[in-house]
Amino acid sequence: MDIATLDQLRIVLDPIGQAGVALALMLVMFSVALGLKVDDFGLLGERPLVFAAGVVAQVVGLPLMTFCVLQFVEVPASIALGMLVVACCPGGAVSNLLTYLARGNVAYSVSLTATSSILAAVLTPASILFWSNLHAPTAALLASIDVSPVVFLAQTTVLLALPLVAGMIVAARAPDVAAGIRRRTALVGALVLGGVVVYGIAYFYPVLWPALPLLGTVTVLHNASAFLLGGVVGALTRAEGGIRRALTFEVGIQNSGLALVILVGQLKGLGGAAAIAAVWGVWHLVAGSIIVAVFRAIDRVRQ
Repeated sequence: MDIATLDQLRIVLDPIGQAGVALALMLVMFSVALGLKVDDFGLLGERPLVFAAGVVAQVVGLPLMTFCVLQFVEVPASIALGMLVVACCPGGAVSNLLTYLARGNVAYSVSLTATSSILAAVLTPASILFWSNLHAPTAALLASIDVSPVVFLAQTTVLLALPLVAGMIVAARAPDVAAGIRRRTALVGALVLGGVVVYGIAYFYPVLWPALPLLGTVTVLHNASAFLLGGVVGALTRAEGGIRRALTFEVGIQNSGLALVILVGQLKGLGGAAAIAAVWGVWHLVAGSIIVAVFRAIDRVRQ
């Protein structure tokens, strides 16, 4: 298969598989909500400008940057769609871990993750449709698979919002129960998302191998631009080093597993889009680890 085949490739699931993907998506959001606390948003009152800059960089800046890149870099429509979907997804707990390892401001990282997770229930599906329809090739691709904007918005919002609200209610009214449940749901959610990424890579292996040079190049450049955007926004707000490091990871690390679940469950399993999400899921961990090592090396030199 050549790279052009990706635009025609589809992941077709039976009703049981579709239900499983939907449940996985809801489980992930429920697990995230169980860990949300009022304290996570404390930075909003303490440093509103820095907090707002981080949220805007994640929610608007990364999709906008991705859209701008696509105006100058020609890639197959399905790959462009995958880039936009990943860019529109919220960050995840991995960014908090990498921020901790890089000696960044973990409280700031957690605040942005919590905020983007809550906003994702409404903004992620709306952003996907907005930016995808603004880019002519991806708009044509969505039209070709007959994606109804109303149905997509309704289904995806419900799948994201219901478990998010349920988790937040449990966390507020029974924090001890939420803490106990979260240990299990977080593990299951991580395993599900990891399994989705592995499945995506295995499913696309015959296509991924010949297309890997293009997929790898696009993913590396896109992800590097995301990390750079986070760092630049941190510099423009004149934030201290710990917050800049946190912002670098918050924008550079996206929930690619969630992107893959949305693509498989809600967008007809488009080949190139799902392939980009799968490759991104592996690469951003590699890139994030490299950046952690660089930050730690800088600290050693300064000391």
